[in-house]
Amino acid sequence: MTKRDEFKKDVLTLAKEVGVEPKEIHIRAMKRKWASCSNKGRLTFDETLLDKPKEIKYKVILHELLHLKYPNHGKMFNSLLKTYFQKSIYPK
Repeated sequence: MTKRDEFKKDVLTLAKEVGVEPKEIHIRAMKRKWASCSNKGRLTFDETLLDKPKEIKYKVILHELLHLKYPNHGKMFNSLLKTYFQKSIYPK
């Protein structure tokens, strides 16, 4: 299994934990950020994330997955993000 395949598998595993379904998952070179989430459910991740430590990868993935529920960085978004970071739900 390639790094890209493993990463996408982790995204889908975490998506189940969060209770969301991304429509598309893309990995490509991004110049200014590590990830983005479109209002149509497309998640795009920077390819440099593939070589980052798992904890960083999963925090970025969770951040983007929560945007599928809450598109802004309001109180509910930040509260859920903090809760998930503390739960240690990361794939092994």
